[in-house]
Amino acid sequence: MNSELLQRVCQAPGVPGFENAAQDIAAEVLDACCDEVTRDALGNVIGLKKAVARPRGGRDPLRVMLAAHADEPGMMVKHINGKGFVHFIPVGGLNPVIVQSQRVIIHGRRPVRGAIVPKLNGGDGKPAALTDLLIDTGLTKARLEKRVQPGDTITFENDASVLNGKMWVGRNFDNRIGVYCLLEAMRTVGETQADIYAVSTAQEEVGLRGARPAAFGVAPDIALAIDGSMARGAYVGDHENLCEPGKGTGIYVIDKLTIGHPGLVRYLCEMCEKAKIPYQRNIGGGTDASAIQQSRAGVIATTVGAPVRYMHSTVQLCHADDMDATVALLVRFMETAHGFAAGRKGR
Repeated sequence: MNSELLQRVCQAPGVPGFENAAQDIAAEVLDACCDEVTRDALGNVIGLKKAVARPRGGRDPLRVMLAAHADEPGMMVKHINGKGFVHFIPVGGLNPVIVQSQRVIIHGRRPVRGAIVPKLNGGDGKPAALTDLLIDTGLTKARLEKRVQPGDTITFENDASVLNGKMWVGRNFDNRIGVYCLLEAMRTVGETQADIYAVSTAQEEVGLRGARPAAFGVAPDIALAIDGSMARGAYVGDHENLCEPGKGTGIYVIDKLTIGHPGLVRYLCEMCEKAKIPYQRNIGGGTDASAIQQSRAGVIATTVGAPVRYMHSTVQLCHADDMDATVALLVRFMETAHGFAAGRKGR
């Protein structure tokens, strides 16, 4: 496991639409291991590792797309009131109960630290809405307005670190774990007989917005989204989620937006068994695979990824062994994808 790269990836801010700090890291890593690296109008970073040889008959190599979204749910400054408290709006999915009492960083002209003031109930006794909450920076309105203005993004302060043993904790493992696994796999993979497009996508958390144009431009034959697999944790019955942290990467069979291509799911499972890569079959929530799968005339696609507990919270957990298994799956798939394509007969 490359803990230095993991921490770099996870500690960069990246609210949807403002992923530049995280995408700069992705571009730097991909530039060292790809033949071409580009960015498109939506902010997607696209690295191309070309096949070692063209197929016989002058045909183009198989086009494989691997996509992991770089954005994380966050907030944006809406207004600074007369007392110097910050009103904000969510950018991506946030729970008002989870965000209360959390420390944040406002990315203004200069970074400003703050805390979301707890307000457990609204005026009617119901749980407080996000629009009811305020950020206290300890600064006066006049001093704060010299550093911060409406439209500045806000991220949680929590960084990635080891919780205990091999279990890591961080604010944005959905989906910086996926970005880390993508980048580490690209650094590790050997020669391939397919053109590999590694895409760090933008704006997944607000409607898969980056993956759509990226997939249209790449025009892949086969694609894997890399995202968190649903993991068993506290307060959840075993029937709710399928993946157990520490027991392998997840291979999505279905989620709320995508039915994984059955032939591809079967191939991935058999590939892992042959290579002794620990894996689990997963039923997930919804990922970039949906936008990619429906691009152009359709793409063979599904999602893979390490199990992550407590997604869309500030204390997401992921096991190091599952990250390693995800990297191993991606490397093996890139090196053998041409065989899947050649042997595929229907679904």
